Amino acid sequence: MVQIDLVALIVEEYDPAIAFFTDTLGFELVEDSPSLTNDGRPKRWVVVRPPGAQTGILLARADGEHQRAAIGNQAAGRVGFFLRVDDFDAAYQRMTDAGVTFVRPPRTEPYGRVAVFLDISGNRWDLLGAAV
Repeated sequence: MVQIDLVALIVEEYDPAIAFFTDTLGFELVEDSPSLTNDGRPKRWVVVRPPGAQTGILLARADGEHQRAAIGNQAAGRVGFFLRVDDFDAAYQRMTDAGVTFVRPPRTEPYGRVAVFLDISGNRWDLLGAAV
């Protein structure tokens, strides 16, 4: 068996990113452990994921200017992440009420309902649901 276990997302700081993913998007905090960089400086190993999902997101605090420059632009301005939900309208309303920025309103495509939103760092995500 082969599966993608984690995808790294570069963030400015751990705690606001954890709050966004857990409180705003409803993800689970799977792990938040002390760790060390390759050269021995302290960092954290922080993993979040949607409830019941196998693949998680490693929230990686930017280390240095090169990594800071990638915050919010990990997919070069394209949608780079896709969040599928069972109840599109409820998720859209909950996220809107929580202050999530949607840069494209909901629309219907052949593959279902979709709206584009920004995460805490400014990366673009598709919120996806079944076609109505």
